[in-house]
Amino acid sequence: MKAIWIFQHTAGEGPGYLADFLVRHGLPYRLIKIDENDPVPDSIEDTPGLVFMGGPMSVNDDLPWIPKVLHLIRQAVAADRPVLGHCLGGQLLSNALGGVVTRNPVKEIGWLPVEQVDGPITREWLDGLEPRFDAFHWHGETFSLPAGASHILKSRDCANQAFVIGKSLGLQCHVEMTAAMVRDWARTGAEETSQTCATVQNTEQLTADLEQRVARLQGIADVLYRRWVRGLA
Repeated sequence: MKAIWIFQHTAGEGPGYLADFLVRHGLPYRLIKIDENDPVPDSIEDTPGLVFMGGPMSVNDDLPWIPKVLHLIRQAVAADRPVLGHCLGGQLLSNALGGVVTRNPVKEIGWLPVEQVDGPITREWLDGLEPRFDAFHWHGETFSLPAGASHILKSRDCANQAFVIGKSLGLQCHVEMTAAMVRDWARTGAEETSQTCATVQNTEQLTADLEQRVARLQGIADVLYRRWVRGLA
């Protein structure tokens, strides 16, 4: 199989646990580092699927690579090749397919619960998971659901946490986290989390019971990733 393309938009937000999952399942990948000025390919011809990680920028920012990746996403969806978006990546998927990205009513930072939105697509993609579980969050914007998408996850303060469209999955929350990534984000984002509220956790809260929380999250990621890779050619 040709390599899955994984787009990294900033140094601290790499593929994390997703890379471990792909290696474990014998699925090759290529990391395209937007943050190091790697060129965005013009065509999806050489890959069976696209993955987009998170980042501090907005889909609405005037950045030269954003129109290029939006075009690539549209190519993939039109060709029935799976796209997987985490946080910013989910926003890119939504926007490429006609959705809009706007400011969320509040920031969500930390270990916060999400709930399943019941339906046949939800049951297929979240098979065996609890109706409500904790995911990791770090975002201030949110996406709308593009036309034809199935809404599968929501939270109290962010209505659209995940959607499926065809073989593609867009996530607002992060399921790719490792313990090292959480510690790194807690350290580099300490100023942003210094004033806590119901939806923003501080460093101590972010890292409490970390190994157990990450293990549970990776179990959730396994379910989503296993379903996503079924769509690879």
